[in-house]
Amino acid sequence: MKTISCTIETVTPFNDAVYQIMLKPETAFDFNAGQYLCVVMGEQDKRPFSIASAPNSALIELHIGAAVSESYPMQVVERMKECLANGIKIEIEVPGGEAHLRHESLRPRLLIAGGTGFSYIKSIVEQQIALGQKIETTLYWGCRNAGAMYYETIAREWHDAHPWLHFVPVLEEAGGDWKGKKANLLAQIKADFVSLHGYDIYIAGRFDMVGAAREVFRAIGVEEEHLYGDAFAFIK
Repeated sequence: MKTISCTIETVTPFNDAVYQIMLKPETAFDFNAGQYLCVVMGEQDKRPFSIASAPNSALIELHIGAAVSESYPMQVVERMKECLANGIKIEIEVPGGEAHLRHESLRPRLLIAGGTGFSYIKSIVEQQIALGQKIETTLYWGCRNAGAMYYETIAREWHDAHPWLHFVPVLEEAGGDWKGKKANLLAQIKADFVSLHGYDIYIAGRFDMVGAAREVFRAIGVEEEHLYGDAFAFIK
């Protein structure tokens, strides 16, 4: 991984619990859609976050879920705010992760995001669009409630603009005017698919959700060599 200094362009709250951070790297670097970077907080303290922007974007976008004061991610948000206010650059290490888009594959794709796992999926979708690919793709995004689905607008815009992309929003808690599914994310996927054989599957979210997903998918024919998620490097 390379160490690169970045200027913090903006730190913007999507809602009370998720922040969008835009970084401008001093030097351009190559990465694959779906990879992550590490924010260097200290010599032995490097914190990973998915890159939400596609390769070749001028700015690097991060989505950081930071609901709890003094939490691991909130410390990063506060450091970013401090650097922005004082004109200080921050270092990142790039790129990391093996769960990147296999753009040469012609298999249909299933993209699954839990919460801020959407940042990982956003990079993949934007790269598919940039490449002009029209491979059948279904995107499931699961959140607790409507307020947590912080970038619902852009996902619905993709759905409307690209006939090959199907967005399925899933909330556990939803009001009567909700235009989407009301269910547990994994339960909804299991209800919608008789078999996952033949799909390339990309997944990101809390480690416990990703681990549970693998068990659910094993029961409905997933080919694990085509199941991609960086969490699998840390859970057995």
